[in-house]
Amino acid sequence: MNIHEYQAKAVLKEFGVPVSRGVAVLKASDAEAAAKELGGPLWVVKSQIHAGGRGKGKFKEASAGDKGGVRLAKSVDEVKQYAKEMLGATLVTIQTGPAGKQVNRLYVEEGSDIAKEFYLSALVDRETSEVAFVVSTEGGMDIEKVAHDTPEKIVTFSVDPATGVMPHHGRKVANTLKLTGDLAKQAEKLIGQLYAAFVGKDMAMLEINPLVITKQGELKCLDAKISFDSNSLYRHPDIVALRDTTEEDAKEIEASKYDLAYIALEGTIGCMVNGAGLAMATLDIIKLYGESPANFLDVGGGASEEKVTAAFKIITADPNVKGILVNIFGGIMKCDTIAEGVIAAAKEVKLSVPLVVRMKGTNEELGRKILAESGLPIISANNMAEAAERVVAAAKGKN
Repeated sequence: MNIHEYQAKAVLKEFGVPVSRGVAVLKASDAEAAAKELGGPLWVVKSQIHAGGRGKGKFKEASAGDKGGVRLAKSVDEVKQYAKEMLGATLVTIQTGPAGKQVNRLYVEEGSDIAKEFYLSALVDRETSEVAFVVSTEGGMDIEKVAHDTPEKIVTFSVDPATGVMPHHGRKVANTLKLTGDLAKQAEKLIGQLYAAFVGKDMAMLEINPLVITKQGELKCLDAKISFDSNSLYRHPDIVALRDTTEEDAKEIEASKYDLAYIALEGTIGCMVNGAGLAMATLDIIKLYGESPANFLDVGGGASEEKVTAAFKIITADPNVKGILVNIFGGIMKCDTIAEGVIAAAKEVKLSVPLVVRMKGTNEELGRKILAESGLPIISANNMAEAAERVVAAAKGKN
Protein backbone atom coordinates (compact mmCIF):
# COMPACT_ATOMS: atom_id res chain seq x y z
CA MET A 1 0.00 0.00 0.00
CA ASN A 2 1.26 3.46 -0.93
CA ILE A 3 0.60 6.76 0.81
CA HIS A 4 1.08 10.42 -0.11
CA GLU A 5 4.19 12.44 0.66
CA TYR A 6 2.56 14.51 3.40
CA GLN A 7 1.32 11.33 5.07
CA ALA A 8 4.75 9.73 4.78
CA LYS A 9 6.35 12.72 6.47
CA ALA A 10 3.83 12.58 9.30
CA VAL A 11 4.70 8.90 9.85
CA LEU A 12 8.44 9.65 9.84
CA LYS A 13 7.96 12.59 12.19
CA GLU A 14 6.57 10.15 14.79
CA PHE A 15 10.05 8.62 14.89
CA GLY A 16 11.83 11.96 15.18
CA VAL A 17 12.91 12.19 11.53
CA PRO A 18 13.62 15.82 10.55
CA VAL A 19 11.10 17.05 7.96
CA SER A 20 9.87 20.48 6.89
CA ARG A 21 6.66 21.94 8.26
CA GLY A 22 3.73 21.68 5.89
CA VAL A 23 -0.06 21.69 5.58
CA ALA A 24 -2.20 19.39 3.43
CA VAL A 25 -4.71 21.23 1.24
CA LEU A 26 -7.80 19.52 -0.20
CA LYS A 27 -9.62 22.66 -1.36
CA ALA A 28 -8.13 25.67 -3.14
CA SER A 29 -9.94 27.93 -0.68
CA ASP A 30 -7.77 26.50 2.14
CA ALA A 31 -4.47 27.40 0.48
CA GLU A 32 -4.31 30.95 1.85
CA ALA A 33 -4.76 29.80 5.44
CA ALA A 34 -2.09 27.13 4.94
CA ALA A 35 0.40 29.65 3.58
CA LYS A 36 -0.24 32.09 6.42
CA GLU A 37 0.13 29.33 8.99
CA LEU A 38 3.57 28.45 7.63
CA GLY A 39 4.59 32.09 7.45
CA GLY A 40 6.85 32.17 4.39
CA PRO A 41 8.62 33.98 2.82
CA LEU A 42 9.02 30.95 0.52
CA TRP A 43 6.56 28.11 0.06
CA VAL A 44 6.58 24.91 -2.00
CA VAL A 45 3.25 23.79 -3.47
CA LYS A 46 3.38 20.05 -4.20
CA SER A 47 0.91 17.87 -6.08
CA GLN A 48 0.06 14.76 -4.08
CA ILE A 49 -0.28 11.72 -6.34
CA HIS A 50 1.07 8.19 -6.05
CA ALA A 51 3.74 8.67 -8.70
CA GLY A 52 7.24 10.08 -8.97
CA GLY A 53 8.56 12.73 -11.32
CA ARG A 54 6.04 15.33 -10.18
CA GLY A 55 8.39 18.27 -10.54
CA LYS A 56 9.11 17.43 -14.18
CA GLY A 57 5.51 16.48 -14.94
CA LYS A 58 3.12 18.38 -17.17
CA PHE A 59 -0.56 19.10 -16.69
CA LYS A 60 -2.96 18.19 -19.47
CA GLU A 61 -5.06 21.30 -18.92
CA ALA A 62 -3.65 24.57 -20.27
CA SER A 63 -5.38 26.38 -17.39
CA ALA A 64 -3.08 24.56 -14.95
CA GLY A 65 -0.01 26.32 -16.30
CA ASP A 66 3.29 24.76 -17.37
CA LYS A 67 5.37 24.91 -14.19
CA GLY A 68 5.04 21.25 -13.29
CA GLY A 69 3.55 19.52 -10.27
CA VAL A 70 5.95 21.03 -7.71
CA ARG A 71 6.17 24.82 -7.62
CA LEU A 72 7.96 27.48 -5.63
CA ALA A 73 5.76 30.35 -4.45
CA LYS A 74 7.13 33.65 -3.21
CA SER A 75 3.87 35.11 -1.92
CA VAL A 76 0.56 34.02 -0.41
CA ASP A 77 -1.14 35.08 -3.63
CA GLU A 78 1.08 32.73 -5.65
CA VAL A 79 0.23 29.86 -3.30
CA LYS A 80 -3.47 30.58 -3.86
CA GLN A 81 -3.00 30.81 -7.62
CA TYR A 82 -1.07 27.55 -7.87
CA ALA A 83 -3.59 25.72 -5.69
CA LYS A 84 -6.42 26.90 -7.92
CA GLU A 85 -4.56 25.81 -11.06
CA MET A 86 -3.36 22.42 -9.82
CA LEU A 87 -6.27 20.98 -7.84
CA GLY A 88 -8.55 18.95 -10.08
CA ALA A 89 -6.11 19.02 -13.01
CA THR A 90 -4.48 15.91 -14.50
CA LEU A 91 -0.73 15.59 -14.02
CA VAL A 92 1.27 13.42 -16.41
CA THR A 93 4.69 12.20 -15.24
CA ILE A 94 7.16 9.55 -16.35
CA GLN A 95 5.52 7.16 -13.85
CA THR A 96 1.82 7.85 -14.49
CA GLY A 97 1.78 6.96 -18.17
CA PRO A 98 0.01 9.14 -20.74
CA ALA A 99 -3.33 8.98 -18.88
CA GLY A 100 -1.86 10.87 -15.93
CA LYS A 101 -3.43 11.23 -12.49
CA GLN A 102 -5.89 13.79 -11.24
CA VAL A 103 -4.51 15.96 -8.44
CA ASN A 104 -6.97 15.88 -5.54
CA ARG A 105 -4.59 16.93 -2.79
CA LEU A 106 -1.76 19.41 -2.39
CA TYR A 107 0.94 19.83 0.21
CA VAL A 108 1.99 23.38 0.98
CA GLU A 109 5.39 23.25 2.66
CA GLU A 110 7.80 25.82 4.01
CA GLY A 111 10.75 26.53 1.73
CA SER A 112 14.28 25.35 2.57
CA ASP A 113 17.69 26.87 1.88
CA ILE A 114 19.42 23.90 0.26
CA ALA A 115 23.19 23.54 0.28
CA LYS A 116 23.48 19.92 -0.98
CA GLU A 117 21.16 17.12 -2.10
CA PHE A 118 21.59 13.38 -1.52
CA TYR A 119 19.66 10.16 -2.12
CA LEU A 120 18.73 7.67 0.60
CA SER A 121 16.37 4.71 0.58
CA ALA A 122 15.62 1.51 2.47
CA LEU A 123 13.99 -1.67 1.24
CA VAL A 124 13.77 -5.35 2.06
CA ASP A 125 16.68 -7.37 0.66
CA ARG A 126 15.04 -10.75 0.07
CA GLU A 127 18.35 -12.49 -0.55
CA THR A 128 19.69 -11.67 2.90
CA SER A 129 16.35 -11.22 4.75
CA GLU A 130 17.65 -7.87 5.96
CA VAL A 131 16.79 -4.21 5.47
CA ALA A 132 19.11 -2.75 2.85
CA PHE A 133 19.99 0.95 2.64
CA VAL A 134 20.90 2.62 -0.64
CA VAL A 135 22.91 5.84 -0.39
CA SER A 136 24.17 8.21 -3.07
CA THR A 137 25.59 11.69 -3.39
CA GLU A 138 23.38 12.18 -6.46
CA GLY A 139 20.19 13.46 -4.81
CA GLY A 140 17.22 14.82 -6.72
CA MET A 141 17.91 12.51 -9.69
CA ASP A 142 16.32 9.25 -10.83
CA ILE A 143 18.29 6.58 -9.01
CA GLU A 144 17.88 4.28 -12.02
CA LYS A 145 19.77 6.78 -14.18
CA VAL A 146 22.50 7.11 -11.56
CA ALA A 147 22.80 3.31 -11.37
CA HIS A 148 23.11 3.12 -15.15
CA ASP A 149 25.47 6.04 -15.74
CA THR A 150 27.57 6.23 -12.57
CA PRO A 151 27.06 3.07 -10.47
CA GLU A 152 30.17 3.86 -8.43
CA LYS A 153 28.20 6.72 -6.83
CA ILE A 154 25.77 4.30 -5.19
CA VAL A 155 26.63 2.51 -1.94
CA THR A 156 24.47 -0.18 -0.36
CA PHE A 157 24.64 -1.95 2.98
CA SER A 158 22.32 -4.19 5.00
CA VAL A 159 21.32 -4.11 8.65
CA ASP A 160 21.25 -7.40 10.53
CA PRO A 161 17.86 -7.62 12.29
CA ALA A 162 19.55 -9.31 15.25
CA THR A 163 21.53 -6.16 16.05
CA GLY A 164 19.60 -3.37 14.40
CA VAL A 165 21.40 -0.19 13.36
CA MET A 166 24.92 0.06 14.76
CA PRO A 167 27.30 3.05 14.87
CA HIS A 168 29.25 1.76 11.88
CA HIS A 169 26.12 2.05 9.73
CA GLY A 170 25.93 5.76 10.50
CA ARG A 171 29.64 6.15 9.72
CA LYS A 172 29.08 4.35 6.42
CA VAL A 173 26.44 6.89 5.42
CA ALA A 174 28.52 9.84 6.61
CA ASN A 175 31.58 8.63 4.70
CA THR A 176 29.56 8.02 1.54
CA LEU A 177 28.06 11.50 1.67
CA LYS A 178 31.36 13.05 2.84
CA LEU A 179 29.78 14.40 6.03
CA THR A 180 31.92 15.37 9.03
CA GLY A 181 31.45 16.80 12.49
CA ASP A 182 27.89 17.49 13.57
CA LEU A 183 26.47 16.48 10.19
CA ALA A 184 28.02 13.03 10.58
CA LYS A 185 26.35 12.70 13.98
CA GLN A 186 23.03 13.77 12.43
CA ALA A 187 23.43 11.11 9.74
CA GLU A 188 24.05 8.40 12.35
CA LYS A 189 20.95 9.46 14.29
CA LEU A 190 18.86 9.65 11.11
CA ILE A 191 19.70 6.11 10.02
CA GLY A 192 18.55 4.82 13.40
CA GLN A 193 15.29 6.74 13.14
CA LEU A 194 14.57 5.58 9.60
CA TYR A 195 15.33 1.96 10.47
CA ALA A 196 13.02 2.14 13.49
CA ALA A 197 10.24 3.56 11.32
CA PHE A 198 10.82 0.98 8.58
CA VAL A 199 10.64 -1.99 10.93
CA GLY A 200 8.04 -0.53 13.28
CA LYS A 201 5.54 0.17 10.51
CA ASP A 202 6.30 -2.89 8.34
CA MET A 203 7.41 -0.84 5.35
CA ALA A 204 8.32 -2.42 2.05
CA MET A 205 10.13 0.63 0.69
CA LEU A 206 11.20 4.01 2.04
CA GLU A 207 12.74 6.58 -0.29
CA ILE A 208 14.12 10.00 0.64
CA ASN A 209 14.93 11.92 -2.53
CA PRO A 210 16.32 14.35 -1.85
CA LEU A 211 17.86 14.20 1.58
CA VAL A 212 19.34 17.68 1.96
CA ILE A 213 21.78 19.71 3.96
CA THR A 214 20.34 23.15 4.59
CA LYS A 215 22.49 26.26 4.71
CA GLN A 216 21.81 26.26 8.44
CA GLY A 217 23.72 22.98 8.73
CA GLU A 218 20.75 20.67 9.23
CA LEU A 219 20.11 17.30 7.61
CA LYS A 220 16.48 17.17 6.46
CA CYS A 221 14.21 14.80 4.49
CA LEU A 222 12.82 17.06 1.81
CA ASP A 223 10.71 14.40 0.14
CA ALA A 224 9.46 11.00 1.27
CA LYS A 225 7.88 8.05 -0.49
CA ILE A 226 6.69 5.03 1.48
CA SER A 227 5.02 1.76 0.57
CA PHE A 228 3.89 -0.78 3.15
CA ASP A 229 3.75 -4.57 3.19
CA SER A 230 0.05 -5.23 2.55
CA ASN A 231 0.29 -8.55 4.41
CA SER A 232 1.10 -6.65 7.61
CA LEU A 233 -1.56 -3.96 7.46
CA TYR A 234 -3.76 -5.82 9.95
CA ARG A 235 -1.22 -4.74 12.58
CA HIS A 236 -1.45 -1.06 11.63
CA PRO A 237 -4.99 0.34 11.53
CA ASP A 238 -3.46 3.82 11.66
CA ILE A 239 -1.72 3.16 8.34
CA VAL A 240 -4.81 1.59 6.76
CA ALA A 241 -6.67 4.81 7.58
CA LEU A 242 -4.26 6.69 5.29
CA ARG A 243 -5.30 4.72 2.19
CA ASP A 244 -6.45 6.91 -0.69
CA THR A 245 -8.58 4.72 -2.94
CA THR A 246 -8.83 7.46 -5.59
CA GLU A 247 -5.18 6.70 -6.38
CA GLU A 248 -5.85 3.01 -6.99
CA ASP A 249 -7.32 1.05 -9.86
CA ALA A 250 -11.02 0.33 -9.19
CA LYS A 251 -10.52 -3.30 -10.15
CA GLU A 252 -7.68 -3.67 -7.64
CA ILE A 253 -9.87 -2.18 -4.92
CA GLU A 254 -12.65 -4.65 -5.73
CA ALA A 255 -10.15 -7.53 -5.74
CA SER A 256 -8.92 -6.60 -2.27
CA LYS A 257 -12.44 -7.10 -0.91
CA TYR A 258 -12.18 -10.79 -1.82
CA ASP A 259 -8.53 -11.16 -0.79
CA LEU A 260 -7.47 -11.65 -4.41
CA ALA A 261 -3.93 -10.84 -5.52
CA TYR A 262 -4.73 -8.64 -8.52
CA ILE A 263 -2.59 -6.14 -10.40
CA ALA A 264 -3.91 -4.32 -13.46
CA LEU A 265 -1.61 -4.36 -16.51
CA GLU A 266 -1.92 -2.87 -19.98
CA GLY A 267 -2.39 -5.92 -22.22
CA THR A 268 -5.36 -7.65 -23.81
CA ILE A 269 -5.35 -11.17 -22.32
CA GLY A 270 -7.10 -11.51 -18.98
CA CYS A 271 -5.55 -14.11 -16.68
CA MET A 272 -6.93 -16.09 -13.75
CA VAL A 273 -4.38 -18.42 -12.16
CA ASN A 274 -3.83 -20.10 -8.79
CA GLY A 275 -0.38 -19.57 -7.34
CA ALA A 276 1.97 -16.62 -7.82
CA GLY A 277 4.68 -18.66 -9.57
CA LEU A 278 2.25 -20.16 -12.06
CA ALA A 279 0.72 -16.72 -12.59
CA MET A 280 4.11 -15.23 -13.46
CA ALA A 281 4.84 -18.09 -15.84
CA THR A 282 1.44 -17.52 -17.46
CA LEU A 283 2.22 -13.85 -18.08
CA ASP A 284 5.52 -14.83 -19.67
CA ILE A 285 4.06 -17.42 -22.00
CA ILE A 286 1.35 -15.03 -23.19
CA LYS A 287 4.13 -12.62 -24.17
CA LEU A 288 5.97 -15.47 -25.87
CA TYR A 289 2.98 -16.13 -28.11
CA GLY A 290 2.63 -12.51 -29.18
CA GLU A 291 0.22 -10.75 -26.81
CA SER A 292 0.43 -8.97 -23.46
CA PRO A 293 -1.38 -9.84 -20.23
CA ALA A 294 -4.13 -7.51 -19.02
CA ASN A 295 -3.59 -8.43 -15.39
CA PHE A 296 -1.90 -10.54 -12.77
CA LEU A 297 -4.54 -12.43 -10.80
CA ASP A 298 -3.82 -15.16 -8.27
CA VAL A 299 -7.00 -16.64 -6.78
CA GLY A 300 -4.98 -18.56 -4.20
CA GLY A 301 -4.92 -22.20 -3.22
CA GLY A 302 -8.31 -22.57 -1.55
CA ALA A 303 -10.66 -20.21 -3.38
CA SER A 304 -14.42 -20.71 -3.16
CA GLU A 305 -16.83 -20.53 -6.08
CA GLU A 306 -17.78 -17.04 -4.89
CA LYS A 307 -14.16 -15.93 -4.97
CA VAL A 308 -13.62 -17.37 -8.45
CA THR A 309 -16.79 -15.67 -9.69
CA ALA A 310 -15.62 -12.34 -8.27
CA ALA A 311 -12.22 -12.78 -9.93
CA PHE A 312 -13.81 -13.51 -13.27
CA LYS A 313 -16.05 -10.45 -13.04
CA ILE A 314 -13.09 -8.23 -12.24
CA ILE A 315 -11.24 -9.47 -15.33
CA THR A 316 -14.21 -8.91 -17.63
CA ALA A 317 -14.71 -5.39 -16.25
CA ASP A 318 -11.54 -4.37 -18.10
CA PRO A 319 -12.59 -3.06 -21.55
CA ASN A 320 -9.13 -3.85 -22.96
CA VAL A 321 -9.57 -7.61 -22.44
CA LYS A 322 -10.01 -9.44 -25.76
CA GLY A 323 -9.52 -12.97 -24.45
CA ILE A 324 -9.32 -14.77 -21.09
CA LEU A 325 -6.98 -17.55 -20.01
CA VAL A 326 -7.82 -19.60 -16.93
CA ASN A 327 -4.76 -21.63 -15.92
CA ILE A 328 -5.26 -23.88 -12.90
CA PHE A 329 -3.10 -26.49 -11.23
CA GLY A 330 -5.39 -28.27 -8.79
CA GLY A 331 -3.77 -29.08 -5.50
CA ILE A 332 -5.70 -27.62 -2.60
CA MET A 333 -7.72 -25.76 -5.23
CA LYS A 334 -10.07 -28.23 -6.94
CA CYS A 335 -10.64 -28.04 -10.68
CA ASP A 336 -14.39 -28.62 -10.34
CA THR A 337 -14.66 -25.58 -8.04
CA ILE A 338 -12.89 -23.47 -10.63
CA ALA A 339 -15.14 -24.82 -13.38
CA GLU A 340 -18.31 -24.03 -11.46
CA GLY A 341 -17.07 -20.53 -10.63
CA VAL A 342 -16.08 -19.83 -14.23
CA ILE A 343 -19.46 -20.98 -15.55
CA ALA A 344 -21.39 -18.97 -12.97
CA ALA A 345 -19.39 -15.84 -13.74
CA ALA A 346 -19.52 -16.30 -17.53
CA LYS A 347 -23.31 -16.54 -17.40
CA GLU A 348 -23.66 -13.60 -15.04
CA VAL A 349 -21.50 -11.20 -17.08
CA LYS A 350 -22.74 -12.55 -20.42
CA LEU A 351 -19.23 -13.30 -21.59
CA SER A 352 -18.48 -11.88 -25.03
CA VAL A 353 -14.74 -12.60 -25.39
CA PRO A 354 -12.99 -15.95 -26.05
CA LEU A 355 -12.29 -18.08 -22.98
CA VAL A 356 -9.54 -20.71 -22.81
CA VAL A 357 -9.28 -23.02 -19.80
CA ARG A 358 -6.35 -25.26 -18.91
CA MET A 359 -6.77 -27.48 -15.83
CA LYS A 360 -4.48 -30.04 -14.24
CA GLY A 361 -4.68 -31.77 -10.89
CA THR A 362 -7.37 -32.53 -8.31
CA ASN A 363 -10.77 -33.36 -9.87
CA GLU A 364 -9.41 -32.47 -13.30
CA GLU A 365 -11.73 -34.81 -15.20
CA LEU A 366 -14.78 -33.63 -13.25
CA GLY A 367 -13.85 -30.01 -13.96
CA ARG A 368 -13.47 -30.70 -17.67
CA LYS A 369 -16.85 -32.51 -17.70
CA ILE A 370 -18.58 -29.57 -16.01
CA LEU A 371 -17.14 -27.16 -18.58
CA ALA A 372 -18.00 -29.42 -21.52
CA GLU A 373 -21.61 -29.75 -20.39
CA SER A 374 -22.06 -26.06 -19.64
CA GLY A 375 -23.17 -25.15 -23.15
CA LEU A 376 -20.70 -22.27 -23.18
CA PRO A 377 -18.15 -21.80 -26.01
CA ILE A 378 -15.15 -22.62 -23.81
CA ILE A 379 -11.87 -23.60 -25.50
CA SER A 380 -9.98 -26.36 -23.68
CA ALA A 381 -6.21 -26.80 -23.60
CA ASN A 382 -4.03 -29.62 -22.32
CA ASN A 383 -0.92 -27.62 -21.41
CA MET A 384 0.27 -24.05 -20.92
CA ALA A 385 1.77 -23.61 -24.37
CA GLU A 386 -1.38 -24.81 -26.06
CA ALA A 387 -3.52 -22.61 -23.81
CA ALA A 388 -1.46 -19.48 -24.54
CA GLU A 389 -1.38 -20.17 -28.27
CA ARG A 390 -5.15 -20.68 -28.39
CA VAL A 391 -6.12 -17.63 -26.32
CA VAL A 392 -3.83 -15.34 -28.36
CA ALA A 393 -5.21 -16.72 -31.64
CA ALA A 394 -8.79 -16.39 -30.39
CA ALA A 395 -8.20 -12.83 -29.21
CA LYS A 396 -6.86 -11.95 -32.64
CA GLY A 397 -9.91 -13.57 -34.29
CA LYS A 398 -7.97 -16.47 -35.81
CA ASN A 399 -10.04 -19.25 -34.21
